[in-house]
Amino acid sequence: MVGLMPSNLMESQALQKKDYTHYNHTDACSLSRWTTKECYQFMYARPWQQVNDFYLDMVKGRSSLLDLFGKETYAIHDGAEIVEDCGKSQLASVPAADRTGRWARATFKIVLSYHGGSFNGWQTQPGLNTVQGLVEKSLGKFVDEKKTQQLKEKNLPIEACALVAGRTDKGVTAFKQVCSFYTWRKDVKPQDIEDAINGAAGKIRVVSVSKVSREFHPNFSAKWRRYLYIFPFNDETEGDHTSLCKKNIVDNAVFRHGHGDQCIDEAIRGCAVDVVDNDEAETENKPTRFDVSSVNHLLHQLEGKLLSYRMFARDTKASRNIGPPTECFVFHARAAEVLLPCAQDGTCTKTMCIELVSNRFLRKMVRVLVATAVREAAAGAGEDALLKLMDATCRRATAPPAPPDGLCLVDVGYTEFDKKSCLIP
Repeated sequence: MVGLMPSNLMESQALQKKDYTHYNHTDACSLSRWTTKECYQFMYARPWQQVNDFYLDMVKGRSSLLDLFGKETYAIHDGAEIVEDCGKSQLASVPAADRTGRWARATFKIVLSYHGGSFNGWQTQPGLNTVQGLVEKSLGKFVDEKKTQQLKEKNLPIEACALVAGRTDKGVTAFKQVCSFYTWRKDVKPQDIEDAINGAAGKIRVVSVSKVSREFHPNFSAKWRRYLYIFPFNDETEGDHTSLCKKNIVDNAVFRHGHGDQCIDEAIRGCAVDVVDNDEAETENKPTRFDVSSVNHLLHQLEGKLLSYRMFARDTKASRNIGPPTECFVFHARAAEVLLPCAQDGTCTKTMCIELVSNRFLRKMVRVLVATAVREAAAGAGEDALLKLMDATCRRATAPPAPPDGLCLVDVGYTEFDKKSCLIP
């Protein structure tokens, strides 16, 4: 009988034999542009722990975005005024005492702040610690009697159903995430909801709870989303990032997810697997430094334009690659050099902050944009490089997603976007 080969050994051998092809760029920067492997090495070899610590302090209320930018440069748009007015005329036509069915339903808007490194993303997944799972479990005590009975008959846990403005990926922090749920119970108060979630949560905090029109939807009612990406610079020479790659990736994997995370596995493979690269001889001479101003110029070209999901999103179905729904309108895209607040030892970390505001983003789109902008800036590409990439023939033309540690969903707007609210002017 032939012995069976361990699955992990088979996977390891398969990885060693696999050929990784790269997109054939034909512009003048093709020899200076990083491969997928080199992008992983450069992006993951960062002091991400300091960014994680800052985000955790921000979620707990010990720091804020004002500590980064030094002055109050933006106003929080919670959209309460517009969602309260929505459907007011309809509600007025039905006497309060006679409201039944959908008219009697109470909808609550919940603004949350949570630390991405402490959760396995927003969306509920069996056996994993997710924000949605925690929120819905906390709201279970406010479910009406009819739904409670239905859940019991199906042997399901008594949990509410929470809608959200945007499902953040594993490791992504949110400063003012917006979600909602509804109930037919008339005794539920906003303070009850806040106390229930805060009492059951760890690294999550309720910013506000308000009662809104039943027509309010945190996703479809939103007019824009604002993301901030904090990219920390190394104290070491940027050109020596290769030797730091494996250590930083493993350290970050243990900190964020423990062992076995698919995204981190892919990053580690990028360092461990021999990649077939026709330009391997020139790899050592590729630039690893870039100017923040170059990244800013690249991103600035996106403002006021429709950006295709086809090149800059990941893990989407083929049907999402064609037609108007596969585009987003970019309101604001800027980058600036900012000092991360001093740590306990009195040292400050030099970082690059990237602010992106759009009417919508698809999965991993912000992280792909960040990594691609950094790669193009280091290669010395022209200011229209990101726009030209939309005409590429496959997604290998763009860089792999940047680590989730640096990404934060700042807020969601339900009124028209105001340029005066920008973090980076």
